[in-house]
Amino acid sequence: MKTRFYFLLLVGLTSTSLSSYALAAKKATVSTLANQTISIAYLTQLQTQPTQMLSNLDLFINEKGSIGAQLAISDNNTTGEFTHQQFTLQTFIVPEEGDVADIFTKQIATKFNYVVTNLNAKNTLAISNLAADKPILFFDAGTTDDAMRGEQCKKNILHLLPSRAMKADALAQYLLKKRWVKWFLVSGSTPEDVLFVSALKRAAKRFGTKIVLEKKWEHTFDARKSAQSDVAVFSQADDYDVLVVADEQGLFGEYLEYRTWLARPVVGTQGLIASAWHKTHEQWGAAQIQNRFQALAKRSMEEQDYGAYLAVRAIGEAATRTKSNELNVLSNYLRSPQFTLQGYKGNPLSFRSWDGQLRQSILLVAPRSFVASAPIEGFLHPKTELDTLGFDQNESMCHF
Repeated sequence: MKTRFYFLLLVGLTSTSLSSYALAAKKATVSTLANQTISIAYLTQLQTQPTQMLSNLDLFINEKGSIGAQLAISDNNTTGEFTHQQFTLQTFIVPEEGDVADIFTKQIATKFNYVVTNLNAKNTLAISNLAADKPILFFDAGTTDDAMRGEQCKKNILHLLPSRAMKADALAQYLLKKRWVKWFLVSGSTPEDVLFVSALKRAAKRFGTKIVLEKKWEHTFDARKSAQSDVAVFSQADDYDVLVVADEQGLFGEYLEYRTWLARPVVGTQGLIASAWHKTHEQWGAAQIQNRFQALAKRSMEEQDYGAYLAVRAIGEAATRTKSNELNVLSNYLRSPQFTLQGYKGNPLSFRSWDGQLRQSILLVAPRSFVASAPIEGFLHPKTELDTLGFDQNESMCHF
């Protein structure tokens, strides 16, 4: 009996020891995971309010992007509670006349591996060059320049917003579907307008439509005071299907509708526009995030807000799936075919391996109406229809 008693006692002690060891090991593992922190920097610069606003109804929003990033951090940490990962966001706002490169070098470059930027193309490229030999991955949530996805592309940048070429292709697909194949192209004279005109011409050629007339809006007077008479004269033409406008600054485009010589629809930067995001979009769960953003920001979500949201969420998704916070692990996963991201636009989003562009659907919207989502049905691609928008791999000028 004594032998049996000591044996049972020994088994009990051993089981207790093993259980204690397993519990300690589990606690150690949880403790290790709990210490896995992913720190993200958000870098932007205040913009100067335009001296000439198209309408007094247009509110100037200076903090586009930052609230989208905050919303995404909240979503990341909701998931992080289950994966034992913590996501932090630190925002850096450069004054209008401030030095972006200086702020980046002194406050960000040595402290963060993941940097979300909402800057112009010049500053985005500048800090990318400064970090060429540093373990930093940039998430560009502010530019749409095709050159940054082409001849000026950088391996350490991923692009969240659709490029001008993607937007132009989305419009061209819809116009071709409607058989509006004869375009009257009207453009402004700003550098941004010139870039969008180039994208529109490429799209017209790519999808077999024809620009039958092209004019540049060069009036220096206030369009609001003379639109009724001057637009009618300016737009006189024999025939065309649609007026395509390139006015990214919004200096005249809004006053083309309903005032043209011929009764024709207006598309481009005004009228029917192509956008990454819009307040009229409510499908595929978009209404939920629209409401959440509205409650937080007291305004509608803009494109830059959506871009910053996607950037932070992409980091969170990669960290969750890989169970890592290591830059090389996340960077490789983000560019891999396995990575997908929910973007509330139907198709799952992913990054193009050849230029770092986030492939995504483009919303075609009027000011108060959702019209369609591109790629338009019927435009096919051997891999994914999303690659019918913008520069495909065989067209890309990006060489990392």
